Amino acid sequence: MPRYVIGVDYGTDSVRSLIVDASNGNEIAGDVFYYPRWKEGKYCNPSQNQFRQHPLDYLEGLENTIRNALAKSPAGVAENVVAISVDTTGSTPVAVDKNGTPLSLTPGFEENPNAMFVLWKDHTATQEADEINQLSRTWGGIDYTQFEGGIYSSEWFWAKVLHVLRADEKVRTAAFSWVEHCDWIPAVLTGQTDPLTLKRSRCAAGHKAMWHPDFDGLPAEEFLVKLDPLLKGLRSRLFKDTFTCEVKVGNLTPDWAKRLGLNESVVVGAGSFDAHLGAVGGEIKPYYLSKVMGTSTCDMLIAPMEEVGDKLVKGICGQVDGSIIPGMLGLEAGQSAFGDIYAWFRELLLWPAEEILSKSKLIDAATREKLIQEMADQIIPELSKKAAEIPIGESGIVALDWMNGRRTPDANQLLKGALFGLNLGSDAPRIFKALVEATAFGAKKIVDRFISEGIRIDGIVALGGVAKKSPFVMQVVADVLNMPILVAKSEQACALGTAMAAATVAGLYPTVLDAQKAMGNGYETEYRPVKANAEAYNKLYQLYCQAGGFVEEYSKPS
Repeated sequence: MPRYVIGVDYGTDSVRSLIVDASNGNEIAGDVFYYPRWKEGKYCNPSQNQFRQHPLDYLEGLENTIRNALAKSPAGVAENVVAISVDTTGSTPVAVDKNGTPLSLTPGFEENPNAMFVLWKDHTATQEADEINQLSRTWGGIDYTQFEGGIYSSEWFWAKVLHVLRADEKVRTAAFSWVEHCDWIPAVLTGQTDPLTLKRSRCAAGHKAMWHPDFDGLPAEEFLVKLDPLLKGLRSRLFKDTFTCEVKVGNLTPDWAKRLGLNESVVVGAGSFDAHLGAVGGEIKPYYLSKVMGTSTCDMLIAPMEEVGDKLVKGICGQVDGSIIPGMLGLEAGQSAFGDIYAWFRELLLWPAEEILSKSKLIDAATREKLIQEMADQIIPELSKKAAEIPIGESGIVALDWMNGRRTPDANQLLKGALFGLNLGSDAPRIFKALVEATAFGAKKIVDRFISEGIRIDGIVALGGVAKKSPFVMQVVADVLNMPILVAKSEQACALGTAMAAATVAGLYPTVLDAQKAMGNGYETEYRPVKANAEAYNKLYQLYCQAGGFVEEYSKPS
């Protein structure tokens, strides 16, 4: 009998579910659901870097995408689905009550942003991150950031939790515990939402919550209380044990089996983060850097524990045993903004169309709407075409890619993007080219850091929307890195990697690596660096580094 598995991939704007043949990785059917409340901009304040999401967006998306994907599938598929696994963005925690219910699903908190999931890109906790870093280095005990690159980020668990506890007394009083998005969905599906017993992701805990076996779990109570007395007792209401992606959480509850149109025998795996399971779907192998290139980038690398297990890599997003491939060390880095920078520039250029053309009486409303949409669709492709024709360095423009702060190397979410060298000839294609080059230079900074810390890079694998859709961007990145880049064939590498984990949870394969070998889709494209371009970009990269040094010095508190 054929066996099918479902990978559920929660992204920033939408959730997608993918039904996969577990024997060969063939993608049977999929569906995407865009979060309606998020699309309306609810609970967010971009000017304050506040980005929150309502759990109903997640639950509605889960039910809709799986049901719709099953409806698109051949007869008999639903009866032969054996497992579901989930990946999400992270760190994306939420305050929960004693039952593990997010406060935003309880009376009195329905519209409170602080009771929502705090999305990965929320940077409201920069002060709390600074305090964590300062205390870790000065309190006289263990430096709990040592396995997290030595610098804690406002994008991560403890900073976000502390910020919300300080900001909202009602949430502080009602919150019993906190749960990551990737842990909550499997808990809901299996009915095991008790915060004291639900299975917590090794990936989320190790990379974002300063969990490590050497610490006997999470940071000590003494450290947390010294950070802020508001954290007193919280450690005991969180967790000590963590679980890798091949571990079974449980089976679908009767209610969720009915809602999804599946059998109660379907097993559910422990959750993980999207980029980590995306690396699995992209067929990551030791010392290959897997780059998930979308709104931001997440850069994943695996290495045998016996080779690098004791080596501490500074300035990255952590190193965790089993966070990507169980049994291997997983190392994470990334950029806080990548495709988001191109989207920002597109919106900047669209402003006259949306604000002036939309009010014009020279054309009818339907034509106006179609024209604005056509412009929105064509701006980036046309800019890419023109930018590719501009000689490297000709414009004199150098940009910094810190529009959403800097994730790695050396997290600093207070940094800002910048443009240098503008003149009256600096047109849109030239500025766009500089922005693309800046994102590529940011990628090179990460590669340089791994190498300088003694971690070799044997190759690059790319996946995600930018990797699939923008040959111009990918060629610039290949030239800047001066390394070939393989692009994963699957359109949904994160969901495919999550399906591989599900197949392992179901016992169809002994290890995730075995599932990966059987279910991998291979690569569709290879971008190779052009020698002359690589040499030209090496000179421009030095200017980028100088500009970055200036802005970083300028940004230091007086």
